[in-house]
Amino acid sequence: MSPSNLQEPTATDGRTRPPQVPLSIVTCLYRSRPYLDEFLRQCDEAAGALGITAVEYVFVDDGSPDDSAGWVRQKRRERADIRLVELSRNFGHHQAAVAALAHARGERVFLIDCDLEVSPGFLVELWRRMGETQADVVYGYQEERKGGVLERWGGRVFWSAFNRLSDTAVPPSVVTERLMTRRYVQALLSLGDRNIFLAGMMYWAGFKQLGVPVRKLRRSGASTYNLARRLALLGQAVTSFSAKPLYASLWVGGVALVFAMANAAYVVVRKLLHPEATLLGFPTIVALLTAFFGVLMIGLGVIGIYVARIFVQTQQRPLYIVKHIEPSDVEPE
Repeated sequence: MSPSNLQEPTATDGRTRPPQVPLSIVTCLYRSRPYLDEFLRQCDEAAGALGITAVEYVFVDDGSPDDSAGWVRQKRRERADIRLVELSRNFGHHQAAVAALAHARGERVFLIDCDLEVSPGFLVELWRRMGETQADVVYGYQEERKGGVLERWGGRVFWSAFNRLSDTAVPPSVVTERLMTRRYVQALLSLGDRNIFLAGMMYWAGFKQLGVPVRKLRRSGASTYNLARRLALLGQAVTSFSAKPLYASLWVGGVALVFAMANAAYVVVRKLLHPEATLLGFPTIVALLTAFFGVLMIGLGVIGIYVARIFVQTQQRPLYIVKHIEPSDVEPE
């Protein structure tokens, strides 16, 4: 599709947005400064290999503590195809990715992390497969996870737990990098979720989606996703896309009640058959009360998580707050 064939989209308030371009490359910035020069160079090479001359780059600064935003500003003095969206603070990778998609104007949108774990050259393969299959989303996935034993094992456990507990199945070892059509991006942005788990939202939205294997490299610095953040993400992911933990707490309570009734029946029958036998005493009562208390607290904890999700959703707070945009005359979707 050539730029001359693109229509000028109109905002809901009647204002005309700038013309769309064939491709938007969007990424999030958080401690990203060491990778940006090489990232931009490889992106330029990928777009050149596809013969695309009109590309926009959307960099979203997610409250990065380094000079990533300063680097983008410097590049903007040299190139008009680069845009900077600064958030007011660090809102998280998924929220920043939504902000990047909301500010992209391309007919196709390439979402990629700028840490070079996946080469921007992957865009060439995604573009080719999208053209061949007419898919709305072509995403990358790892056939074999990168990293050490703990990282590979943790990734498998994460996706296995999510798919078992969730009502939305997500292919395991999926990566951030994906090429999307304009209509898919608009549908994704319309969901209105406040409890964000982007991978689940992307598959819940539907449309024709195709996976392409990709090899993910080790990044030179330490990952910002430690074990605690991964566990927190798993909890948010499951409770955002499934009510199964609520049913699980019901079953756990039911099983505990059955065991308690069985134990009580055993004590009564034993006393009837052997009147001389000593009743099981205080330790048994303490153990049963402790078990019941634990089951009760688990059930209340699960319910509390869902109530918290409802609270966040009904607050209707924005996913992110934009502090500054360069250029400032561009309207988001």
